[in-house]
Amino acid sequence: MSIRRLPSELINRIAAGEVVERPASALKELVENALDAGASSVAIRLGAGGLDLVEVTDDGCGMDPAEMALALERHATSKLPDDRIESVTSFGFRGEALPSIASVARLTLESRPQASGGWRITVDHGVNTGEAPAALPPGTRVRVEGLFDKVPARRKFLRSPRAEYAACLDAVKRLAMARPDVAFSLEHDGRKTLAVQASDQPIRVAALLDRDLERHGIGIDCLRDGMGLTGVISLPTFNRGMADRQYLFVNDRPVKDRLLIGALRAAYRDLLPRDRHPIAALFVKVPTGEVDINVHPAKTEVRFRDPSAVRGLIVGGLRAALDEAGHRSAAREQFAAAVNWQAELVAERVDHPFAGQGMALPPALGVQGFAGVMDRTLDFGHPPAARAEPATTAVPAYPLGVARGQVAATYIVAEAEDGLVIVDQHAAHERLVLERMRGAAQGGHVARQALLIPDVVEMDEPDCDRLEGALTELGELGLEIERFGPTAMLVRAIPAPLGRTDIPALLNDVAAELAELGTSLALRDRLDHVAATMACHGSVRAGRILSVAEMNALLREMEVTPHSGQCNHGRPTWVKLAHADIEKLFGRR
Repeated sequence: MSIRRLPSELINRIAAGEVVERPASALKELVENALDAGASSVAIRLGAGGLDLVEVTDDGCGMDPAEMALALERHATSKLPDDRIESVTSFGFRGEALPSIASVARLTLESRPQASGGWRITVDHGVNTGEAPAALPPGTRVRVEGLFDKVPARRKFLRSPRAEYAACLDAVKRLAMARPDVAFSLEHDGRKTLAVQASDQPIRVAALLDRDLERHGIGIDCLRDGMGLTGVISLPTFNRGMADRQYLFVNDRPVKDRLLIGALRAAYRDLLPRDRHPIAALFVKVPTGEVDINVHPAKTEVRFRDPSAVRGLIVGGLRAALDEAGHRSAAREQFAAAVNWQAELVAERVDHPFAGQGMALPPALGVQGFAGVMDRTLDFGHPPAARAEPATTAVPAYPLGVARGQVAATYIVAEAEDGLVIVDQHAAHERLVLERMRGAAQGGHVARQALLIPDVVEMDEPDCDRLEGALTELGELGLEIERFGPTAMLVRAIPAPLGRTDIPALLNDVAAELAELGTSLALRDRLDHVAATMACHGSVRAGRILSVAEMNALLREMEVTPHSGQCNHGRPTWVKLAHADIEKLFGRR
C-alpha cells in the first residue's frame, strides 16, 4: 500500500482517541480549560454518566467570536506565551482538545467576555452547523452531547452510565483538590452530587477525600533540595482494599504517575499487607525546569530530571511522619444495638454451685418470683477461673493505660483515663521485636545468641541456595548460618531479640520470603522484609499467660516505639473503647 495523506476528519478522530477516551477524559479537558481561563466557579452537569451530556460552565475571562472560532481549530492555544513547551505552568496546552471532542460528538460552545455580548458556535461531529448570538453571563459554557454516537467502534467500549459517572466524579475531585480556591458543583441526571466552596487546601482535601482523616490522618509538610511535599496520609491501620483514594499532584497538576505511586507504597512497607492500600493526597512541588509534563497526551504522567530525589522526598517525608505518629492506631467505632433479654429456666435438676453457703435470693424476686421452680435449682456452671489487677482510684496517665488482666490468653485489657484499651499481645510484640532489630541493624550491632550446639536444618536445595546467597544480609540481622551440604543449612547463632524460637520454621519462612522478594529489591528493602519475617518468630505468642508486670512492660514499650499501632502485617495492635462508647453499649446514652 502506498503512502497517502489522511483526511482531516480521520486526523481529528485519531487526535480525539489520544485525548478523549471516555466522558471523564472530555470532562477533564473542559474543566482544565475553565481553570486556565481564571474561573472562580465551575458548574458541571452530566447526563447518563456523561454518555449523553457533559456540560461545563465557568465564570472565567470568556472569548469573543474570533477567539472561539480559533479555539476550535487544531493546534491553537492561549496557554503557551512562547515556544518553550517545557515551561508551561497551565493545566495543559494541547490545541486539539476542543476540536478533538467536537469531531466525535455534538459540541455547543458559548462564551462572553466581560465587556461584550455572548456568542454561540455549534459543531456536529466536526461539521460547523451554525453560529448565533447567545445570552449568558460573562464566562464560557461548553455542552457535549452524544459522545461517540457516530463512532460505534469507540462507543461499544464505553462502560455503563454508573461506571462512567464514577470516573467523571474522580476526575472532578482531583481537579477540585488541585484548586481549592475555586468553587465546584456537579449535577448528575438532575441530582446535585458534589458542591464545595472555595477554601483552604486541608479543608478541601478533607471534604473530598475522607472526613475520618481528621482523626485517622497524618499531616505532611517537608522540604528537601528545593522541592516540597505537603498533604495528608492515613494511619497504616486506616486503609482500604483498593488504591482508589490516592490523589497525587505535581505542581498542582493531578497525575497518576507510577514513580509517585511506587514511592507511596514504599513508604508503607512493612506497615501494610500487600492487599491493603493507604488513603493519601500528596502535593509535590518542584521547579518547572526539573519536570517534563509533555510525556502523555492527557498529562497524567510526568518525567522528573532526578527521579531518585523525588522518590527520596516522598519516602523520607512519609516515613518521618509515620515515625512521629508513634503508637497511634485508627479507632474502631463501636455501635450499640438494642438488646432483647429473655429469661430461660433450666429444666434439669442440678446442684447449685453455692448450695449451703447461705446465698439469699434477690429481694426483687423473692419466693414468688420463683414460683413453680422451687423444687429445682439453677446451674451457673463452675466458678470462673480468672484474675485481675485491683483497680485504683486514680489511673496513671499513660496513653495505653495500666493492665488489668488478660482475656483468652491473647488480649491484654488495660484501663486508661479515657476508656478501655484492648491489646493483641502477639501483634504488638511482633512490632516491638521488628523495631528493635531494625534499630540494631542500622547501628550495625544486632546482638546474637550463639547456639551451644549448632543446629542443622534440612531444606530443599533451592531454599538453601537462596539462603546462601543472602548470608551477608542475614548476618547483618544477627542470623549466622552457613551451607552444610546440598540440602542443609548449619545455624550457629540467631538474633538475640528472638529469644527461644523454632529454628527450622524460621529458616523456612526466611527462605520463602527471599523467594518472593527475588533480587530486584535494594538491600535495605530486603533487610526490612526479612527482619519482619524473623520478628514474627520472636514475638509473644497468643495463648501465653503473662503476668501483670509483663503486660505493663509491653504497654510502656509500645508507647515509645514507632509504628507500634500496627503489626508487621498492617493489622491494628490495639483498639480503644472510650467511656462514651461503653455507655452506648449499655444503653446509658
